[in-house]
Amino acid sequence: MADLPGLGAGANCQLFAYEVLRYFGLAVPEMRSSELWADTEATTRVAVARPLDLVLFNADDEAYGAHVGVWVDDGRVLHLCAEVGRPVVWEMGEFAARRRYRVLVGIKRVVGLPHPHPRGEGPPCL
Repeated sequence: MADLPGLGAGANCQLFAYEVLRYFGLAVPEMRSSELWADTEATTRVAVARPLDLVLFNADDEAYGAHVGVWVDDGRVLHLCAEVGRPVVWEMGEFAARRRYRVLVGIKRVVGLPHPHPRGEGPPCL
């Protein structure tokens, strides 16, 4: 597992996504995208996304260097968008329209115990 700094040192898409999950009480180790895709202990691959699943995009089907977002609902993904300079929610078609995000590498669901100190309560309202 990579030694990634917290958001206080700046953010990237993975760190942002992991903080969103922690906010809703899910414990997820901070892994780079290829580590996340290969992981079988804290996450599992799923075919159909549900809220708070991690979604990986890239220019090809490789997980290395993939962009990571958080599934909201109905084909929408919350992500830290360098293009816009802040977190945004995009429809799946908006990812497909951009070369660097055009391929859905896959979806990962956090498994195991919830984070011991959730900051959010109830179902996600992203």
